[in-house]
Amino acid sequence: MPLTDREAMILNEIRNWEKSLQDFVPNDFQLTYEKYLHHSFSLLPEKVQRQFFSVIDSWLFHLHSMIQGSQLQMDAKERIISSGRIFHKDLEKISDLKKLNIEQLQYIAEQQIARHRFYSFAQGGLAGTGGPLLLSTDIPAIAVINLRVVQLIAMTYGVEVNTPFEMMTSLKVFHTATLPPRLQGEGWTSLMEELDFQEDFYFYEGNEEITDITWLEQPIQQLMKALVITLFRKKMIQGIPLVSMAIGAGANYQLTRKVTEIAHKYYQLRYLREKEESIG
Repeated sequence: MPLTDREAMILNEIRNWEKSLQDFVPNDFQLTYEKYLHHSFSLLPEKVQRQFFSVIDSWLFHLHSMIQGSQLQMDAKERIISSGRIFHKDLEKISDLKKLNIEQLQYIAEQQIARHRFYSFAQGGLAGTGGPLLLSTDIPAIAVINLRVVQLIAMTYGVEVNTPFEMMTSLKVFHTATLPPRLQGEGWTSLMEELDFQEDFYFYEGNEEITDITWLEQPIQQLMKALVITLFRKKMIQGIPLVSMAIGAGANYQLTRKVTEIAHKYYQLRYLREKEESIG
C-alpha cells in the first residue's frame, strides 16, 4: 500500500522545507562576520585548532552518553512507550513505535517538543537573572536540554540512540540544527547523504568529527547573550531584572525551537522513507 494522503502531505512539506534551507541567501553582514571569524581563528596554530574541536567533540560524546544512560532518560523512554500504547496496546519496545501512524507519532513527539521548549525558556529566564552560578551553567544546561530532546524525538519515531550509528547521527542532527542558517542546508545534505550511503545502521562509517569552525557562531552567540544579560541585569522592574530574563529566555527558546524543528523533520523523514522502502 502507498503512503496515506496525510503521510504524502507531510513528506511534501518536508521537501519544501528542505528547499527553503538550500535557497537561504545570507546577507553581507553574515558573510563578513563569517570571514572575520574564520580569519581570527585561523591565526591559531593548526594543532591548537584540532585540539580545541577534539575537546568539544569529546565533551558532546560524553554528555550524550550520560544523558542517554540516565534514569531520567530511561523514565522518559518508558513514558513514550506508554503514550504509544494508547494507540497500540501491544507495544513493548522503542522499535515497536514504528507500528503507529504518522499522526500518532507526531502527537507524541510534539508533547516532548513543547515540554523541552518550556524547559529551555525557563532555564534561559533563570540564567537571565544574572546570578554567577546560573549564568556559568547556562551553556551546559542548554546543551543537555537540546541533546536530550533530539534523543527523545528519535525514540518517538522508533529509533534507539544507543548504537554507534544512531548516537553519531543524533549528534550530527544537533550539530546541523545549531549551525548558522546559511550553513544548515549543507549540514542537512550531509545527513541525507549518510542515510543514502550507509549500509549498516549499527556501525557508523562516516566522518566522526562533529564540530568545526563553522559551528563556532553558536557558542559565541551564547557568550554574547551572557554579556548582554550581565549588562542589563541591574535594570530592575519592581525589583526583578525582567529585561535580562526576557533576553535569556527568548534566546534559549529560539535555540531549542531550531533544534526541535530540524530533529523532528529528520526523524519524520526517516520514518516515511522506511515506510516507502518497505512498501517497495
